[in-house]
Amino acid sequence: MSISVLGAGAFGTALAISLAQNGPVTLWARDGEHARQMQATRTNARRLPGVDLPENVSIDADLSLCLAADLLLLAMPMQQMGDFLKTHAEKLGGKTLVSCSKGIDIATGQGPTGLIRAHCPGARAAVLTGPSFAADIARGLPTALTLACTDHSQSLQTALSTPNLRLYRTTDTTGAELGGALKNVYAIAAGTVIGAGLGDSARAALMTRGFAEMLRFALMLGARAETLSGLSGFGDLVLTCTSSQSRNFKLGHALGANEPFDQTITVEGVATAKAVSKLAQSRDIEMPIAAMVTALTEQKISVNDAVQALLARPLKEE
Repeated sequence: MSISVLGAGAFGTALAISLAQNGPVTLWARDGEHARQMQATRTNARRLPGVDLPENVSIDADLSLCLAADLLLLAMPMQQMGDFLKTHAEKLGGKTLVSCSKGIDIATGQGPTGLIRAHCPGARAAVLTGPSFAADIARGLPTALTLACTDHSQSLQTALSTPNLRLYRTTDTTGAELGGALKNVYAIAAGTVIGAGLGDSARAALMTRGFAEMLRFALMLGARAETLSGLSGFGDLVLTCTSSQSRNFKLGHALGANEPFDQTITVEGVATAKAVSKLAQSRDIEMPIAAMVTALTEQKISVNDAVQALLARPLKEE
């Protein structure tokens, strides 16, 4: 089975490196100059410095060539996926499309499988998600992820598993993609707590109540509770809320510490918080932390006011 990874960011590059242990992989870079640099230096200095690309990873900016593969991993920012699928829908028909993005499309309120079904109804949609940092995968460190596909395909699980990448499969695509999307929102909140100097006890409380919000929201949208309690939900929440490797945590930390943040860095939790808050309001789902993250990232409220508002909420049973 031929494989192309569409997107030469850190995570796409890491997946290509890991999958190359099984056989040849093509990595698509949108920028032709970036592709030429990677091919010449055998490293992705822009996005994943310090890690060599195996010889059986081919880098190309020719999308038509990359789309010829049987299995396509979509490793692009969530807010770009809809336009990509719409533009190339004809060539993607009949392909297996595995989303490796975590988020909710702010324009439609859909997750990646929803976008795939909408734009490429003839394609097979799957989601690869869970607690993982690109640097860990690229360096061959053990990582476990969730592979969600409605047909419960063991062959797809086998094709994407590597010696250091262990996949657990599920048919709950809704739960898997919502877990990966929502945890970014609470990672921003956790970073804010630490950046503001509120301490680890406050972070633990934030993570616990954030998980309750994740579960409440996901169940209302048809997810299964056990999926949110697994790798793609609770597991990813723990990782991103406790590590400075997380871009979402870094943004939150900068907000809490009132420090500048590089606006060129893609932080999926910002758009996801906005999309989730809108969906939650329309469905009357209570998500106060997500609402505060939205207000913070839109600079509508200060960190201190957000903390005070959450602490002032009515006392109730857990």
